[in-house]
Amino acid sequence: MLDFDLSQFLPYQLAVLSERVSKDFATLYRERFGISRAEWRVLAHLSQADSVSVRDIHVQVELDKSKISRAASRLEAAGYITKKLNESDRRLISLALTEKGTALMEEMTPLAREYEARVLSRLGDDAAAFLAAVQKLSQDRSVV
Repeated sequence: MLDFDLSQFLPYQLAVLSERVSKDFATLYRERFGISRAEWRVLAHLSQADSVSVRDIHVQVELDKSKISRAASRLEAAGYITKKLNESDRRLISLALTEKGTALMEEMTPLAREYEARVLSRLGDDAAAFLAAVQKLSQDRSVV
């Protein structure tokens, strides 16, 4: 048997933790708003910018372009986003929140903040150090 404990391997721990937190939070917004994880990620990303391409979202949220495109189509059908050809690069589709999409994000944001606070409260005094470490790893492209 190899001298390797998968349960103590950082990449494995991060992947499992990320999946657990993501699934748990997804249950909340799926039940309350009827949207999927991919749709949440698209909406959340669009709430940070006026207009964004599928490629930009792909780079930022580590989600397959096809999943982003399908989520965007469902969100467009629901009236939460608009799609249009990018003016500077006609090969790209730009996505933007509609008024309805902005209102949805304004309703969802407190839920997201409450969820984050609940998760961080479980860390107690270690929460600030944990957030700083996550931020440091996230900003270092050579690590991820």
